[in-house]
Amino acid sequence: MRCVIVDDSRRFLDAARGLLVREGVAVVGTATTTAEAAGLIGRLRPDVVLVDIDLGGESGFDLITRLRADGESAPMILISSHAEQDYADLIAASPAIGFVAKTSLSAGAIRRLLNR
Repeated sequence: MRCVIVDDSRRFLDAARGLLVREGVAVVGTATTTAEAAGLIGRLRPDVVLVDIDLGGESGFDLITRLRADGESAPMILISSHAEQDYADLIAASPAIGFVAKTSLSAGAIRRLLNR
């Protein structure tokens, strides 16, 4: 599985990449801004995209909505350090296939959402 991770925290990107790679996920790219993410995802064509809900001054919801409107077909999973119920309505209304808390991020959690 080829994955791109979008998060404004380099520290989290490094930790998530390390964890997922150890679990057999090929993290083919990371981005810290929506502009960087859009270009990277279009170029790398990942199997799944993990997008932080809060990208500093930018919104993960806006990013995935724009990507889908631009024809991006890769499944997108929202991630956050906040609880899912904090964003439940927005997650349900978004083009994301689901949500994973950052503390629960794993290859298994991603695969479960992809296989739903």
